[in-house]
Amino acid sequence: MLVHTVLFYLRSDLTDAQKLEFRNEGLESLRPISCVKQYFVGVPASIPPRAVVDLSFTFSITAIFDDVAGHNEYQVHPTHKAFIERFKSFWTKVQIYDAE
Repeated sequence: MLVHTVLFYLRSDLTDAQKLEFRNEGLESLRPISCVKQYFVGVPASIPPRAVVDLSFTFSITAIFDDVAGHNEYQVHPTHKAFIERFKSFWTKVQIYDAE
């Protein structure tokens, strides 16, 4: 199993409508990719701040794959590439954590 977690830091000048578009038309478009076994979209949790917790991101995704091959397939999938091309101007930073 491979767990792929991505934190998106969106531009501060985006409207609420643009953020909703990013989530609904962007992040949710990745869910049906066949190599994705489980998929979660989130926003920073409403927890008390702690020095070791980063709540500065706008959205996160966690995608679970069977293995590295599934992850690699996802990276070159046309839907994933289209998401990046369409929405890359929305973010200022992306941070990725992959774990096996």
